[in-house]
Amino acid sequence: MSAIRIILLAEDSAADAEMAIDALREANLANPIVHVEDGVEVMDYLLRRGAHADRAEGLPAVLLLDIKMPRMDGMEVLRSIRADDALKTMPVVILSSSREESDMVRSWDLGANAYVVKPVDIDQFFTAVKTLGTFWALLNEAPGLD
Repeated sequence: MSAIRIILLAEDSAADAEMAIDALREANLANPIVHVEDGVEVMDYLLRRGAHADRAEGLPAVLLLDIKMPRMDGMEVLRSIRADDALKTMPVVILSSSREESDMVRSWDLGANAYVVKPVDIDQFFTAVKTLGTFWALLNEAPGLD
């Protein structure tokens, strides 16, 4: 039996991150949640460098990725992940407030597994994130991650 993998949440808004973490916990997932605040930190975590050099090996069950973040935006992160042989099969779900068609199309073109627009309504947001967490952390089986 493989270890329970983390859910990596990349979100620069403290309020949105707190709501997402609360929703994931409310879904009763056993997966630990790691929150990072920008794209550089996402890559540091995934590549085990900098502050994350000592973290345990293994990839997250899923990366919930905001698009608009400082230092390195979500699109750059997604491009980097899909270009890296060790990371390219990791599920990436864009969780963004952007409803711009260009952002959606670009996300799909870069290899996002899903694109979810953050609902403004807090109850809908909770429901969406709980559903995402349950699917990607429990039901989805990515290739070659055991």
